[in-house]
Amino acid sequence: MKVLKSQKEFEIRFSEVDSMGIVWHGSYSLYFEDAREQFGKEYNLGYLYIFEQGFYAPLVELHLEYKKPLKYKDKARIEIAYRHTDAAKLIFDYKIYSLPDNNIVATGYSIQVFLDKSFNLMWDLPPFIKEWRDTYLRDK
Repeated sequence: MKVLKSQKEFEIRFSEVDSMGIVWHGSYSLYFEDAREQFGKEYNLGYLYIFEQGFYAPLVELHLEYKKPLKYKDKARIEIAYRHTDAAKLIFDYKIYSLPDNNIVATGYSIQVFLDKSFNLMWDLPPFIKEWRDTYLRDK
């Protein structure tokens, strides 16, 4: 099965750091969000597309491990990879690297489930996700 990955470079802004000048822990969830948006743009799986198909995809689990701090004005790169599962959910793995040395500063994963427009949990894979998987995960 094909591995789907995306990446995005960014610079640490003043609003993302604490009083010590290190990235505040809550900023990492925003970096993960930025990576999911980038992935969605590249692989036609953005939040608006999911909504247009009649579903929501709320985050139900977020895991993060800090390895090394990032500081104000540092440059970094986040990589996101889709982790396949047969369940009706989206799982993404993340790695954040400092630039230019490419040291890993954080890793993590997120899990999203599908809800219909009435906020009912979908136990079966929505049809549009089956089609998406057929399009993007099939080896060519």
